[in-house]
Amino acid sequence: MEAKTGMTLDRPLTSALIVDDHPLFCDALSMTLSAAVGIAEIETVGRLEQALERVGRTPLPDVIVLDLNLPDVNGLDGLIRLRTAALDTPIVVVSSLAEPRVIRAAIRAGATGFVPKHSPRETFRAAFDTIATGGIHAPEGAFDGDEGEASPREQAIVRLSLLTRQQAKILQLICAGRMNKQIAWDLQIAETTVKAHVTAIMRKLGVQSRTQAVLLAQEASFANLLPED
Repeated sequence: MEAKTGMTLDRPLTSALIVDDHPLFCDALSMTLSAAVGIAEIETVGRLEQALERVGRTPLPDVIVLDLNLPDVNGLDGLIRLRTAALDTPIVVVSSLAEPRVIRAAIRAGATGFVPKHSPRETFRAAFDTIATGGIHAPEGAFDGDEGEASPREQAIVRLSLLTRQQAKILQLICAGRMNKQIAWDLQIAETTVKAHVTAIMRKLGVQSRTQAVLLAQEASFANLLPED
């Protein structure tokens, strides 16, 4: 699938941040991005928190390449949090989990592209060429039979993608069973600020209670997108 994002980069892709905890794959992907795509400046980190810290500094990389399986995050939750933090920086998911439902959910959660991990260099080149001109790249057939209507699970992912980085952190703590006072202590903010964020979270998610917010977050769980067998 190739579609326009409405965002066209005004320069070639020259820098990338790879977020993957497998050193050998990072080395191989770095070589592919350098040789096939022409990206000269490549950084690598192995955890989502390291990626979030990196995108908090300037200059931002031209593109972020993200694995869905990281030690400190549950797949699409990491994509949503990184998408919020990285502003307009394109994020390309490179994963061995290439089920159509995972690909569709990743694109709907804000990924600019999805490339199966063991794709040939020509696929990487085509994907990054599409992204550099403002397009979205997904493997052929990923959206076959999709009528454009997101499933309830995919709708939950889209709603979660509307949260700010701070709201996403607070929802994560709510899911862990933390109360407002504990969240305020953990994040070093006022309890009234937490309450305001919780209200905003429920409004964005279209729910009426903390319990419903937790259930919606669970509905969007990365594991739930995988085949039952």
